[in-house]
This record gives sequence, C-alpha cells and structure tokens, in this order.
Amino acid sequence: MNTKKHHSKPAFGKILGAISISLSLLAAGSGVARAEGQLRIAEQFGIVYLLLNIVRDQGLVEKHGKANGVDIKVEWVKLSGGNAINDALLSNNIDIAAAGVGPLLTIWDRTRGKQNVKGIASLGNFPTYLVTNNPKVKSIADFTDKDRIALPAVGVSVQARILQMAAAQQWGDEHYKRLDSISVALPHPDAAAAIIAGGTEISAHFGNPPFQDQELAENPNARLVLKSYDVLGGPASSTVLFTTESFRSNSPKTYGAFLDALDEAARFAGRHPEQAADTYLRVTGAKIDRDFLIKLVKNPDIEYTIKPQNTLGLAQFMHKVGAVKNRPASWQDYFFDDARISGGS
Repeated sequence: MNTKKHHSKPAFGKILGAISISLSLLAAGSGVARAEGQLRIAEQFGIVYLLLNIVRDQGLVEKHGKANGVDIKVEWVKLSGGNAINDALLSNNIDIAAAGVGPLLTIWDRTRGKQNVKGIASLGNFPTYLVTNNPKVKSIADFTDKDRIALPAVGVSVQARILQMAAAQQWGDEHYKRLDSISVALPHPDAAAAIIAGGTEISAHFGNPPFQDQELAENPNARLVLKSYDVLGGPASSTVLFTTESFRSNSPKTYGAFLDALDEAARFAGRHPEQAADTYLRVTGAKIDRDFLIKLVKNPDIEYTIKPQNTLGLAQFMHKVGAVKNRPASWQDYFFDDARISGGS
C-alpha cells in the first residue's frame, strides 16, 4: 500500500511547536473568570475525536446555545497528551478537556474537594491497538530494554494505563509499571510515521484510529500485539470529556448546549458514516485516503455514543495499584450527573 496516499507525516518539531504556541496563547488568559457564552475546548489527534470534529464543523454548540437563549463563542485548541490537557484545565486555560479515561481518573482523584473535576460524557467506544514493527515481539512479554513504546503521555494517558493493566495481568499487580521504563511520549502522527518507516528507536506504538490502522496497512512488518478491548474485557470508552465543577455551575446554558451538540454529533456519525469521514478530512486536513477512512469509521467495533461504557474496571485497577487514592464505587463517582449520559458504566 502506498504510504504517501494514506498517511500524513507532519514533522515532530512542527507539532511540538504548534503545541507550544497553543499553550503560550492560552497562558495569556490564565486565571481569567469565564462568563456564560464562552467556551474553550481542547482536543487531540485521531478519529476518537470525530464527534468534536462534527460539533465544530456544523456549529452545533452555537446552534444549541441560540436555542437556549445564549450566543456562544467557541475556541478550539489542539494539544497532545493527558499531562498537557490536565495542566491546561487546572490553570483555567481551557473549559472542556478531551482526553483518555486515564487522565480523567487522575485529575478527578487529585482535585476532589478542590476544583472537583469530573467527566461530562464519552466520545464513543473505540478499540486502541498496541502495534510493533519488531519481528521478535509477539506479546508484551517479548519487549526488551532495546524497545521503545510510543504513547501520548507516559503513565497518564489511557494507552499508558491500559498498558499497565496488561502488565499486571501478565506479571502481577506489583509489576504494573514494568513497561513504563521503555515508554516514551510522542504525538500519534509522529509515532505512526516512525512505525511505518522503521529504522528509528520507536519499535511500538499504542495509538488510536486511524494511526494504528495505517501502521498495520502500510508496513508489512507491523503486527498487532494487543487490543484495548481484550485488556478491558470488552468494548469501552477510550476518550472522554471533562471539566471543573465551577465551569458547570457558572455556565449551565453553555454546558447544556455543549452536551446537546455532542449528542447530536453522535447520532449524525452513526447514521451518516461517509459524511462523518468527510468531516474528519475537512476539519483536520488529514492526508488519508477517503475510502480507507470510511472503512475505519464503519468499523463494527466502534460505537458512537456519549454514554460512558466499561470505565469502572480501569478506575478500580488504578486504585488497586495506588495510581489513584480514592476508590470509585461507581462510574457516577467521576462523571457529573446528567440524564443524557444515564445508563453508563
């Protein structure tokens, strides 16, 4: 398969530069009180953010805001990694964060009794794959100190937490951090480029779609090591949205309009996968073959829903190994109560 046709390879330095610029611009607004009708949303890379792409492309927050009597100005920020996302939220540089379940659980645990960060909704159920181009690696037990596993944020991202969960299943809970020492933080586009090209220190990537799928399609030496669904025991939310208690309380109309917009986007993606794929291409500017992308968007393992699913197992694992101090008894402990996400798990 032609790599140039299917894969966009932005330079690592350019991505870091863009992230740095975004953070610098955000810093100017740090500590400024937010009023109803203002909304700053941080997202990351991949199809797991498709619902946000649809919300942005169709102006759905603005639409639902007007229906509720408020004009909403939406700002979009692109960051990479749970650490950057959580830092931006806690420094009041963004209002809504989009990241994996791992970063949500970390920030929920650390802000209890303070900012009281909780989840808003899910961005859907997406399987994530650990892919390697090292022919000697058949399972995680085959990794050595010479390997490097790329993921969005070491020890914090949902990929990092699922890898720790897999390590605990393989070697016992006391060894859950066994693969942290060979993990490195790298944005998904650059990690995918490294796996496809080969010849770099990066020999594995725990990614998300479309990057993981491009790796398997474009490098004949690439192989699947594990799937997140297998580690978690079934389909699960991979990426979620979260915010502070104060934002939810102080901007109820903006918060409500955002949830309504997200719910509409989920229905649109489920009913119109080809149009949803076109939206992804239009909003992100990704250089990926349309037919290849449509096939990914139609993956039967993906469910476009805003209800969190199968998150509690990871949450309780993180408590068991000491990654979070507070043990959640239910998914509702770390998500705000709302009828639109009732029936989650």
